[in-house]
Amino acid sequence: MENVQRRTIDAPAERMGALLDRLAGPDDPLWPVRAWPPMRFDRPLGPGASGGHGMIRYDVVEHVPGRLLRCRFDPAIGVVGEHELRIEPDGDGTAVVHVIRGRLTGAMRVLWPVAIRWLHEALLQDLLDNAERAGTGTVRRPARWSPWVRLLRRAFSRGPRRVPLPGGARLAAGTLDRVDLMDAWQGRRPPGASADPAAWRAAMFGRPPRWVGALMRLRNHIPGLEPLDTREVFAPLDARADEVLFGADTRHFDLRISLFVDAESVVCSTLARPRTRRGRAYLAVVGRIHPLVVRTMLGRALRAAPPALA
Repeated sequence: MENVQRRTIDAPAERMGALLDRLAGPDDPLWPVRAWPPMRFDRPLGPGASGGHGMIRYDVVEHVPGRLLRCRFDPAIGVVGEHELRIEPDGDGTAVVHVIRGRLTGAMRVLWPVAIRWLHEALLQDLLDNAERAGTGTVRRPARWSPWVRLLRRAFSRGPRRVPLPGGARLAAGTLDRVDLMDAWQGRRPPGASADPAAWRAAMFGRPPRWVGALMRLRNHIPGLEPLDTREVFAPLDARADEVLFGADTRHFDLRISLFVDAESVVCSTLARPRTRRGRAYLAVVGRIHPLVVRTMLGRALRAAPPALA
């Protein structure tokens, strides 16, 4: 798979290169943050920086100031390959070029041609509009989203969505050395909502939906499984400024739940490790119901978001 987006801008390469070097920074003029998930890295732009935008995760492998930014995708998203943004002279102007090269795997073989490709190209055209505006002061032909892109954006914006385990969720990443069940669900944090993960833990698990409570009571009556006390399951095990970790260890499996809060989103991640064959069978069954439960509970918490303290 290869995808190339290119625009020649009537501005010197030095000016456009300076814009490239501000990408993902606090004064980034290129990334279209008003319409798309922000690009974030865990350190200043340079080789070794890890991050991405939304569910698309990647690491910086090369940064040539003023000329090139090249990143390698996390294979877990379904793309084995790289993408790069480069600045190069083009006649009397400067070309801003974005290239993806890679091999699609898993569900991305279907998602890319049906949805992700069109969203990607719309995002890049918005970025190129920003580049042209920053370089020349105007945009001759502003990009417009197609009806298909608008439909896809409405579909993808409905409630929490499944994502890889966030790179910033360090407590979750280091809690279990082997897991049979692992998923993460992300929702956009509303403006004015709290950044305290403990507040989100209370909002999400303090008063679960009645049907979730009924499922828990039913689960506690399954022969051979020791009952789970929700007060123990939801008691914090560890906490950081941006993440809280809770869970419990049982005879048949270990359970960990992480709530990670960043500037734009709230992510609930669940990890479970079986101890016995019965625990492995139990997690295989729960894994089919669990996404619906977590997505519902996180969606409810987002709609009644805890406010930030004054």
